[in-house]
Amino acid sequence: MNVDVVMTSAPVIPVLVLDGLLDPVALAEALVEAGLPVIEVTLRTPSALDAIKAMSGVAGAIVGAGTVLNDRMLGEAIGAGSQFIISPGLTESLGKAAVASGVPFLPGVANAGDIMRGLDLGLSRFKFFPAEASGGIAALKAIAGPFGGVKFCPTGGIREETAPQWLALDNVSCVGGSWLLKSGDTNLAEIGERARRAARLKPA
Repeated sequence: MNVDVVMTSAPVIPVLVLDGLLDPVALAEALVEAGLPVIEVTLRTPSALDAIKAMSGVAGAIVGAGTVLNDRMLGEAIGAGSQFIISPGLTESLGKAAVASGVPFLPGVANAGDIMRGLDLGLSRFKFFPAEASGGIAALKAIAGPFGGVKFCPTGGIREETAPQWLALDNVSCVGGSWLLKSGDTNLAEIGERARRAARLKPA
């Protein structure tokens, strides 16, 4: 597993905040069946680590942890079976620990300084976050211009309707999709349908 596999297996990485209302195994099966094998479980809820453990056993699923903020959370996520790590930002401590772990790492960046710190650590794949609040497509085009070879997964405020415009950028490999699982969702059929539409998204 490497970070490019994570970023190119599907156009959208579901960003999940799990509240315990859904069976994580059934949810992972529905997403994989729909064509979205890469799944980010954010470490924002008490059930997140257990969900990662359970989902990691689903055939075809590539399950990782999001909202990893520090070395401790990194270790817990890897211990739970995370196949990749996503963070909302980049610190030297977390960056070095993540690189040393060998697990694919997608740190959040919002400006040129963030990208340069990542490059210093040997990283060239980043989460552009929060994508819309940080200036949207125009901002990503502007800050990414000097950094040839760098690829991004924009996340934050992106919707099904706007994702194709992001995917049309040459330096965007995928987008993060928080719209796939809405707060209070319990209907797997509806989630699966949203996931199928997301898996079919093409650059506009």
